Amino acid sequence: MQRYFIDEAYQPNIQLTGEPHHHMLRVMRMTAGDQVFLVFKDQTSVKAEITGIDADSVQLKEIEKETFSRELPIEVTLASGLPKGEKLELIAQKATELGAHRFLAFPAVTSVVKWDNKKLQKKQQRLNKIIQEAAEQSHRQFLPQLAFLASGKELVSAFKDYDAVLIAYEESAKQGEQAQLVQALQKLTPGSKLLVIFGPEGGFSPREVETFQQAGAKLCGLGPRILRTETAPLYVMSAVGFYYDLLND
Repeated sequence: MQRYFIDEAYQPNIQLTGEPHHHMLRVMRMTAGDQVFLVFKDQTSVKAEITGIDADSVQLKEIEKETFSRELPIEVTLASGLPKGEKLELIAQKATELGAHRFLAFPAVTSVVKWDNKKLQKKQQRLNKIIQEAAEQSHRQFLPQLAFLASGKELVSAFKDYDAVLIAYEESAKQGEQAQLVQALQKLTPGSKLLVIFGPEGGFSPREVETFQQAGAKLCGLGPRILRTETAPLYVMSAVGFYYDLLND
């Protein structure tokens, strides 16, 4: 059943226009009697039935609220040093499906990508569209967002908003560090916020790592294999999902 994120407050009877209406009418070719899931701004999720649809709008009524929770008990934010090509799109899409709560992108010291403000805005719109489609496809009850940060310093200033901050660090993996991610998950409680930072293709500079550590972040290995910049975030989200969805079910 199709799912739509609605940028409005919850109400049992609703009239939709814009993109959701276009998708229902032109793409899905829905008619009165068809059912969909609607997720409102306050994360209220309901099953709704179309009562009327025409060229201007679609009218729906609530059938029942969705009671089964599909979200992870902790909020995981993934911060990526700007990678090349379409790697950020892959991270955003797949990590959304795996339950990520938010995405941050920042210019790391070794980032090759250089975008001006106009291109950043266009890229951000595209990425958030990809995230929305992934959230709808995976039946999320929360719509993640991606934000571009101006610098690593701005990222560090956000550390205070999290209960734990980890640095996915290649050198830690080489040295066999395997406990930090598990220890962090064991200490976090429902509603806690976890930030995990990933470097671009060239990794982090020693100065960056030192700055992150001085601000309270902890080094974290992700197993014995060296992962690509677009693979590491998916490893983390898969591990978090296993820990909360399966191991502690």
